[in-house]
Amino acid sequence: MHEHFMRLALEEAELALGEDEVPVGAVIVHENRVIGRAHNQREQLRDPTAHAEMIAITQAAEARQSWRLDGCTLYVTLEPCPMCAGAILQARIPTVVYSAADPKAGAVHTLYRLLDDRRLNHRCLIVSGVLAQPCGQILTRFFQQRRFDKVDESLRA
Repeated sequence: MHEHFMRLALEEAELALGEDEVPVGAVIVHENRVIGRAHNQREQLRDPTAHAEMIAITQAAEARQSWRLDGCTLYVTLEPCPMCAGAILQARIPTVVYSAADPKAGAVHTLYRLLDDRRLNHRCLIVSGVLAQPCGQILTRFFQQRRFDKVDESLRA
């Protein structure tokens, strides 16, 4: 079941890639039904908070008509950052499934452990590594292309 919903999140990441956004996708599921689905849109919206998780949380809250997303599972292709981890905690999402670890901003296992910190009033069940290879590959391709474009640009100057 986790792989099915992670594939939907990966589809969102592919949409982000097509829009020249960092390719991260997120899906929120309640009772096996998708109630939030988004990808990064920071460049398009010119909004630093427009991460896939944040947009999907807003959609899910609207669908549930509640800020409390108990009974939901968040699927995301990259380990959530501190901002997104904070929103996950505030929304009371009980389960988070992510694919690729984020060595630069990961707030679930890599740099911080916000989602299972006993000092906070909410903790999540965490599943990591689901479809890690394809989710990591899309990010690698994106950043390799960015580096290539910068080198190509400097050579033309």
